[in-house]
Amino acid sequence: MCRVVDLRRAVLAKNDASAHELRAHLAGRGTAVVNLLSSPGSGKTALLERELLRARERSVPVAALSADLATENDAARLARSGVPVKQVLTDGLCHLEAGMLAGHLEGWLPDGTRLLFVENVGNLVCPASYDLGETLRVALASVTEGEDKPLKYPTAFGLAHLVVVTKTDIAQAVEFDEDAFRANVEQVNPGVEVILTSARRGQGVGALLDRALAAADGAPVHAPVMARSQPHHGHGHGHAHAHPEAAGTMAHTHP
Repeated sequence: MCRVVDLRRAVLAKNDASAHELRAHLAGRGTAVVNLLSSPGSGKTALLERELLRARERSVPVAALSADLATENDAARLARSGVPVKQVLTDGLCHLEAGMLAGHLEGWLPDGTRLLFVENVGNLVCPASYDLGETLRVALASVTEGEDKPLKYPTAFGLAHLVVVTKTDIAQAVEFDEDAFRANVEQVNPGVEVILTSARRGQGVGALLDRALAAADGAPVHAPVMARSQPHHGHGHGHAHAHPEAAGTMAHTHP
């Protein structure tokens, strides 16, 4: 057991070092990374497509990288926005790592990119433990997933700088309890902002872009209590890696 824990710590420490290097490199280029985490089917691709379109309308130079176990479907959808998009297939790995991300950006990320949106693998366990050199970490959940999602995945939501609720256009139909959801978010991440969105109706579209641009420009970013209470691993805003929920990440299982 000790060897497994030690191995996991070594892997995460290596990732933290890579994330630190990537963050510094991208900062030198004037690029900030937005790491998007959610379960499969949360609607983050639909929302991200709308955000990319909004960025293009506002002449904000952005790019997007989408990670999946298989298929290039999400990249094809995001490419409709007209911004640079790259698909990364992880070949069964349930998350991205900083070194992996850096390798895919080399020779591809356009000069002058202000924001790089990274659509992480659809999984709220493995990706939560890996810093990607991001400036802003966003946890998303749809109204169909249940108000207790933040309690079931405390690391993903507890380390988020921003929480986004998607598919609010069907909130009434699925009897989504917004107050209960907000209370559960507050329990694992006191003070974090929660944004309500609907890619279909346009509610909240542009808010994610606004928050990302503000963070890229140096505005204060929410500091999660969980990050402050855990060892600092070199992230600009602090990410914890030792939560027991993520103990299975070494197995690299499918979500």
